[in-house]
Parts: sequence; structure tokens; C-alpha cells
Amino acid sequence: MERKQSVRIQTSILNELEKKILVWLAKRQPKWMTSDILTAIGLIGAFLTGLGYALCWLSPYYLWLSCAGLLLNWYGDSLDGTLARVRNTQRPLYGFFIDHNVDGIAMTMICLGAGLGPYIHIGLALMVLAVYLLLCIYVYISAHLRGEFKLTYGNLGPTEFRVALILINLIFLYVTPLRTFQASMNVIGNDFTFGAFDIIAAIVLVVLIVMHIASLIDDGKKYAKEDPLPAGKGPFGER
Repeated sequence: MERKQSVRIQTSILNELEKKILVWLAKRQPKWMTSDILTAIGLIGAFLTGLGYALCWLSPYYLWLSCAGLLLNWYGDSLDGTLARVRNTQRPLYGFFIDHNVDGIAMTMICLGAGLGPYIHIGLALMVLAVYLLLCIYVYISAHLRGEFKLTYGNLGPTEFRVALILINLIFLYVTPLRTFQASMNVIGNDFTFGAFDIIAAIVLVVLIVMHIASLIDDGKKYAKEDPLPAGKGPFGER
């Protein structure tokens, strides 16, 4: 069964440089390396990222494990598709199915690990995960309706996210006052203590929500023009 592949829309800041690096790496992979193995490597990287965050109860130096996990996740997750394209071994249906299921599992591992660690409240980490998955659903719907697979929002994509997270990890590791900062506030009669990582996670959450709402409104208007109501139907006609 032949199926037209969605057009990948990648406009992130690091996109051009990343493409060159990935093609260079793909051409130098050993023959036994496959896209499936790289996908598995990316998943292992996500697990190590989450594990590093969770183990920070023992020592903040486990943030180094999270950094290594993010690099490994980038290597596997970004290179698997590039390797298939360089070797002309693309499998659009299988690749789409595996890659994006694994992406959801990987983000779940990272967010759960962060929430189980000492720096981010579990509820906040799960809220970030929920909005991320909403964005994923939005992307998949767009891929189905428009044949466009949008990988970036506001010139930011998965690679920029990983780079930012690595920098934040290193800053937290070596700037002790930031890592140990705590403040309290009363929310509906309950005292809530939060740290600097909570503040960053809350900012990320707000940014994701704004991007999702803005995209829904913008694309909703476009779809309304492309798919107008039949003549004589009111605004509450059946879809």
C-alpha cells in the first residue's frame, strides 16, 4: 500500500546546522546500524534522562546523567530518520507508527523522572506532559488533514528543547543558590513550596499552552474558510 508521506516543516534555529551534522553522522554509521537500533538508543537516552532527574535525591551530580541521556536521545531520535533517507530505506507507514509512539513514551519517561526528583513537583511535570501530548495530537491531525508534519513552533523544536534543558541542568548543578532556592505561597488555603525548576517548568507550561491555543485559533480560521457551511445552513449546522 503506497501512502504519500507528509511534508516535514522544520524551521527551527538550529535546523540547517543540525541537518549537516546528521547527514555527516549517517554516512559514517557502521553497516549493522539500523534506524530501529537508533530509535531504541533514543529511547534509552530518554530513560537515562528521567532516571538522572529521579536520582538527584541522592546527589545533584546525577544531572550529568540527565545531560548524557538528552545527548543520547538526540543522537538516536534525530538520526534514525536521517539514516533511512541517506540509505534510501524509508518506510513511511512503519516509521511514522514507531517513531511517534516512541516519542510519546520518551517524553513520558523524562517528565515522570523529573517529577519524581527533588526539583519539580510531580503535578507540574505531569501538566507539562499533558500539554506536550496535546500538541502532538494537534500535529498528527494537521498531518492527516494537510499532509504537513510541523516539527517546530516559534522557531523552536525538539533539538532546541534538549539544548535548553542541558544548559538549565548545568546551571542548576553549578549555581548552588539557584538549585537550593525555595519560596512559598498559599493556594486555596494550602501552602505550596516551589523552587527555581518549578518556575521554569511553569513558564514552559504557559508557553506550550499559548502555542497550542494560538495554533488552534489560526488553523481553525483557515479550515473554516476552506470548508465553509453549505448554502442555507445556519452557524450551528451539522459538521
